[in-house]
Amino acid sequence: MENNCINISFALFLINLMIYWINIAFKRSTVLYKLGNIINVNISLLLTISLILRWIQNSYFPLSNLYESLIFLTWGLSFLQVILEQQNKRSFIGAITTPIGLFTLGFASLSLPENMKQASPLVPALRSNWLMMHVSVMMISYATLILGSLLSILFLVLYNIKNKTNTNLKLNYATQQLSRITLLQSIDNLSYRVIGLGFPLLTIGIIAGAVWANEAWGSYWSWDPKETWALITWLVFAAYLHSRLNKEWQGQKPAILASIGFVIVWICYLGVNFLGQGLHSYGWFL
Repeated sequence: MENNCINISFALFLINLMIYWINIAFKRSTVLYKLGNIINVNISLLLTISLILRWIQNSYFPLSNLYESLIFLTWGLSFLQVILEQQNKRSFIGAITTPIGLFTLGFASLSLPENMKQASPLVPALRSNWLMMHVSVMMISYATLILGSLLSILFLVLYNIKNKTNTNLKLNYATQQLSRITLLQSIDNLSYRVIGLGFPLLTIGIIAGAVWANEAWGSYWSWDPKETWALITWLVFAAYLHSRLNKEWQGQKPAILASIGFVIVWICYLGVNFLGQGLHSYGWFL
């Protein structure tokens, strides 16, 4: 049943991808938008069921290996999408989130070898209540920061398109320009709010990890590759939030920082596991 939930979720992601992009490319249809919302709610429910089933079957919170964390990250992305769409009623949220969710779930389901999908006994360091506290908060912070960074990337794309359009076609229609400015401001402000939520979660996750590390390994900080990149991730988004307070850094410049943060988050989450081993490399398989 767990595999069925994952497979159905993957199929629904594919359907939703087409719905969101058709809706944006051709016509903003209320029916298509609502259909996308309904499908995304079902994706979240299916992923929730799959995680609960795995939790019950193995008697520990399903965040002990790469496969489980990928499923949890996908759930986090879809859940955040549900919340943001209910608040903002914007099709672009699903249009940028759905491809990442599809990629993450597809990578977990299709690329990982079968032995990595199987649950195994926890290593001694993971036999702790901190597993749920630290890892779940970190994964939710990753999902939140990824979504916020995607919004900044979208802002940069639309910002550059707007500038090229105004330069090449010399559009002087006030209402059209006002509409674009409003959309850009909406995306920029939403990105700021989402990253503003993800940053404290990342901070809490890092602090919880330090306490757990001291309990498990006798040191709060050991400059493990994962710890180092978590710190780099924290510094990048701290710089972004600080730049938003500076009036000289508005619009494009902070968005570039957040876009860099998108790459940094993926390096911290996946890149470290692929490039080298460390105390956190439970999902390493190269």
